[in-house]
Amino acid sequence: MMDRKERILAFMKEDAYKPLLFSELAMVLDVPKSDMGMFGDILDQLEIEGKIFKTHRNRYGVPERMNLIAGHLQGNERGYGFVIPDDENVKDIFISSENLNGAMHKDKVIARVNKKIIGDKRAEGEIIRIVKRANSVVVGTFDRSKHFGFVIPDDTRLSGDVFIPKDQVNGAKAGQKVVAQIMAWPEKRRNAEGKIIEVIGDMDEPGTDILSIIKAYGLQEDFPEEVAKQASMIGQTVSEEMVQGRRDLRKLRMFTIDGEDAKDLDDAISIQKISNDKFRLGVHIADVSHYVKEDTHLDEEALKRGTSVYLVDRVIPMLPKEISNGICSLNPGVDRLAFTVMMEINSCGKVLEYDIFESIINSDERMTYTDVYKMLELDDGEVIECYTHLFEDLKIMKELALILRRRRMDRGAIDFNFDEAKIVLDESGTPTHIEKYENTIANKIIEEFMLACNETVAEHFFWNNSPFIYRIHEEPETEKIEAFSTFAHNMGYTLKGINKIHPRALQELLGKVKGTKEETIISMVMLRSLQKARYSHLNNGHFGLAAKYYCHFTAPIRRYPDLIIHRIMKERLKGISNPTREEKINSRIPGIARHCSERERTADEAERDTQDLKKVEFMKKYEGEEFEGIISNVTSFGMFVGLENTIEGFVRISSMEDDYYIFNDKSYSLVGERNRRIFRIGDIVKVKLIKADVATRKIEFLLVKDKNAEKNEVNEQGNKSNIKKGKRKRKRNIDESVILHIRGKKKKRTKR
Repeated sequence: MMDRKERILAFMKEDAYKPLLFSELAMVLDVPKSDMGMFGDILDQLEIEGKIFKTHRNRYGVPERMNLIAGHLQGNERGYGFVIPDDENVKDIFISSENLNGAMHKDKVIARVNKKIIGDKRAEGEIIRIVKRANSVVVGTFDRSKHFGFVIPDDTRLSGDVFIPKDQVNGAKAGQKVVAQIMAWPEKRRNAEGKIIEVIGDMDEPGTDILSIIKAYGLQEDFPEEVAKQASMIGQTVSEEMVQGRRDLRKLRMFTIDGEDAKDLDDAISIQKISNDKFRLGVHIADVSHYVKEDTHLDEEALKRGTSVYLVDRVIPMLPKEISNGICSLNPGVDRLAFTVMMEINSCGKVLEYDIFESIINSDERMTYTDVYKMLELDDGEVIECYTHLFEDLKIMKELALILRRRRMDRGAIDFNFDEAKIVLDESGTPTHIEKYENTIANKIIEEFMLACNETVAEHFFWNNSPFIYRIHEEPETEKIEAFSTFAHNMGYTLKGINKIHPRALQELLGKVKGTKEETIISMVMLRSLQKARYSHLNNGHFGLAAKYYCHFTAPIRRYPDLIIHRIMKERLKGISNPTREEKINSRIPGIARHCSERERTADEAERDTQDLKKVEFMKKYEGEEFEGIISNVTSFGMFVGLENTIEGFVRISSMEDDYYIFNDKSYSLVGERNRRIFRIGDIVKVKLIKADVATRKIEFLLVKDKNAEKNEVNEQGNKSNIKKGKRKRKRNIDESVILHIRGKKKKRTKR
């Protein structure tokens, strides 16, 4: 069927093709009468996938030849949206609220382009067909009037409330978080209609907030009965029969390094210094493929989930705990099946030789990032004494990790330095403490070793001409880099090689802005200028890592692409691959890569939403209090201010009542029209928290005017008055030093 689909699409994409009726298409393609039913099914599937379009006159064609764009709608809280085309070479299409025509956020749609791209302006269009609905249920807050109810969606990108008839309220009370099933889709000037199928709980009830996010993203905490049953039947010990044919590494000293709360330990490491200029690094990864067989209930559910989701208060695993926390977790002191990549690396960080094989291992210790940091950086005698047998290994690991990192930086890998939040919750889920997460040498050891392993495996399979899933990060679009270069230039920095940008140029720019007040905004705009990393059956390299070959191999407990690679690896090592098998894998991998990329984005959004929720909840008790922060971004409608604990809030320009402020888009600053007071990225300001809105997950600040600024403003007004009266003959110049004085004494600030 795949060949037939491709043949039909190829025919329709020919320059001479014009939309044909079903009968005409069947005749041209010489479809036998006996296959007409199957041919119709294929056309229906292609239409559902958005790859072909059937006109009102029943003629078939490909959207791109008919001034149409197939893609997904990305809604906006202000009511409009954008169509994100399936074709990555086509730019987004702006859709006004009047032209949504009932489409909702994430729906698969066909859009007609009404206005093409002109200069910097986006193309504009309208939704003419909704191919597939994405939101069968909506999570939100229930409210009601006398005769009906309605649900206000938590996701503000879903514009419009969901109307609930009185007889479909099903016991929901005003103010409760609920799940509503859509019964009638929205139409132009008419909201969606639905019924309440689940009451999650009262808004203030502990756990309701996170559960609402879980429901909104369609995440499943519990596993289906058949999956749970299959997992429960897996033994929790390694038998001698399982060891047959594997290399026995149980006497090799190795250990895991993870966070204190981690329970799914899927990678262990070992190290030997062979000579002064040569290391032997072993990366040992849990052999999940031994337990999760292809096309079983376990496998199908793992593929459906695609990835484990790490929320602020819990983990929603890809695999049941019997596997993720049990037999596949490399817990210390127990035998485990593994895949080992043994690499010999020289003092320049180059992998000279490597070996990939199935192994049986027994980890010596479960180390934590904190303890490794204390040993290597703080020289903590008490911790060193506890792990004396590993201390020399850790010192060698630190040496090798820094070598690998230096090599990676020398080739041009981009290293962003964004602050991450560490959110501490009590037993009820209430945030008690929020601080910056420190990325220490312990994290870097694991990061560099896993990167080296992933690159080695990807290069091996590339030259092996094997079916594979790569982790790719394509080169950025020239237009986006040109726009970023202009932005950087306006901030006082130069970007080299715009037409054929090398990641090293971006890395050098990050080095220049490191520690400056422009670091955060330049890093952020640079990141937005780059493509998003994704999975692919094609090896297009990894721009951000400056790597020709890269994959995800080291986390099969929590990422499905890693599991696929393990299966391919196992078959290759055992020599059981054949053309039929390769054809099957090759036909499945593009869809799996696309699905896993989508699941990864969903997981990232859910994780970010739970963090934002707890940050706002944490700040709620500080409403009315004042803080010192750093301006992290400036827009035409206000500015964002970041606090020391990574929490960010917004100052509306409408609340800055001391003057009329004008936005300078070249310097990203706000300039007072009367007093010439300037607010720039990186400035330290004092703000008052006026609102921490848990429902919208937004924090709003009010700028607090410091006394120095008030005094100088009074003096400025007095000087102007004197000029008018003729008491002063010369103009008063306000230079940069005076402006800095007005803002007040600079204090040490956190890098963002």
